[in-house]
Amino acid sequence: MGGDPGDVYRTRLIDRRLVHERQIRRDRQFSFARLAVFAVAVLVLVLAWRQALNVWVILLPIVAFIVLVRRHEKVIRRRDEAARSIAFYERGIARIEDRWQGTGEPGERFRDDNHLYANDLDLFGHGSLFELLSIARTRPGEATLAGWLTAPAKPPEITARQEAVAELTPLLDLRETLSLAGTDVAAGVHGDELVSWAEAPQILRPLWARWIAVGLTASVILTAAIFLSGGSEVPLQIALAIQVGFAWPQQRRVERALHRAAAAARDLDVVGHLLEQLEQQQFATPRLQSLRQAIDTGTGRASSAIRSLHRLVELHDWQHNLIFLILSMPFLWGTHAAWAIEAWRARHGRHIRRWLDAVAEIEALSSLSAFKFEHPSDPFPSIMTEGTSALFDGVDVGHPLIPAARCVRNAVRMNEEHRLLVVSGSNMSGKSTLLRTVGINAVLAQAGAPVRAASLRLTPLRLGATLRIQDSLQEGRSRFYAEITRVRALADLANGSTPLLFLLDELFHGTNSHDRLVGASGVLRSLLNHGAIGLVTTHDLALTSIARALAPRAVNVHFEDWFEGNEIHFDYRMKPGPVTRSNAIALMRAVGLDVPGDADKGAE
Repeated sequence: MGGDPGDVYRTRLIDRRLVHERQIRRDRQFSFARLAVFAVAVLVLVLAWRQALNVWVILLPIVAFIVLVRRHEKVIRRRDEAARSIAFYERGIARIEDRWQGTGEPGERFRDDNHLYANDLDLFGHGSLFELLSIARTRPGEATLAGWLTAPAKPPEITARQEAVAELTPLLDLRETLSLAGTDVAAGVHGDELVSWAEAPQILRPLWARWIAVGLTASVILTAAIFLSGGSEVPLQIALAIQVGFAWPQQRRVERALHRAAAAARDLDVVGHLLEQLEQQQFATPRLQSLRQAIDTGTGRASSAIRSLHRLVELHDWQHNLIFLILSMPFLWGTHAAWAIEAWRARHGRHIRRWLDAVAEIEALSSLSAFKFEHPSDPFPSIMTEGTSALFDGVDVGHPLIPAARCVRNAVRMNEEHRLLVVSGSNMSGKSTLLRTVGINAVLAQAGAPVRAASLRLTPLRLGATLRIQDSLQEGRSRFYAEITRVRALADLANGSTPLLFLLDELFHGTNSHDRLVGASGVLRSLLNHGAIGLVTTHDLALTSIARALAPRAVNVHFEDWFEGNEIHFDYRMKPGPVTRSNAIALMRAVGLDVPGDADKGAE
């Protein structure tokens, strides 16, 4: 699909708003029409009661009212779908214009304080990478995307995802249609509960009891017909008594089967909508073809099977009407509905896990394809599999969570020759942002997503960071202890077969300068000896000597700043060599702190 993504979204948004307004007008028209037909029905009843009109005329407004209700429901459905389409495109435009924070699902439930980089790189939470990426409508879809962000995939899997995302990228109609499923992500599909219901043992048994229920209902119908034809009421009474004796012992199991099915059907309605869209698609890439095949039951369409369950649950819902409940009880209506639902579960329950997995993966891939569509200049990275040396080679690498107007890009290269970048610079100069930029692009690359760079080549990498290490009053743990615990975990990770990419922010700054220098030098040397690559930041100029001690595997780079009047300025451009000065004293004075200068010290 050609054209600027923002223009495409705005054109479609205008169209969907026109559709929404049209359906709102039709909704009002049908509401007034239903009210008018109801008034006519009342008038007919009054005239019939006064014998001014044949009572059978009432059928006309009744039929008209039923027709209006059915058509009105379609109008309401189209109105709501248009509203969700409007929200879909509004959020897409917000992402393109960097106004997306707070407009999506933050994924707070995926936070894990023990994860080696998720919190450090803002993968979850308000303004997070997950919020930027996710357009999933189901909880399994969200969980799949979260899993991709928190666990690097193998190269063949990354390639398969890239191919699938590339095919899905121009399929905007499909993404819009998928977004119409459900009404609220927070009330979306609960995969574990659904699978538990689908694969649980049968609640109603043995099977022959179902046929006894059929026979009892048939006997009630037959004896009732005999009674209404003028026969004795005794056979009907006997049939009803036998029926009560049969139904009463299993009533709790029937109610449990119906109740659990009602909750499952609500979730499956969302899944069924998504499956219906997938069933209509023809895909070219192997991954998407396999997902399309996974939803095939072998006995018909998955979406049709789900609609049949929905109809069975609706049959039970009719009993929520008190009058219908009373009329249906002699015919074991609820019992037959429960047995039919259990038969559905026996036939299709084993497929639900596969359906959910396919839908979840399609939603995750759709999220990445939306990101690719909205940022067409972001390329897929090249995953290098030849050789064993770790590599991260990025040109014009930027941070995807920073608005494009403020994002400053840098070239970052770490390879066998230069494994470590010691990043020095003053406060707020961009050191930590550089680490997050490298880390979040490594996450995107190994999830199968495009990256924010002109180009990026990297080998498979494990990832670990210490950007957001916190103390814990509850656990009686200091920040320094939490940091060295995390660093130990990274050291263990570096012993594995996949090289480590480490991002260490102000390493060991919670201890004295001597111990910090000795400890940092030892840890970094050990990591490099195990084939790791990474970055370490410092505003302590003494620590820049680490690069000289570990040369040529380590090099110094820095960020600069300058003052104009009382204002500090940064260009956020990474430059070779160590920084030569600090801005801490100047910053203190700039905010009004009374900090003596060198001349003042001599007078003390």
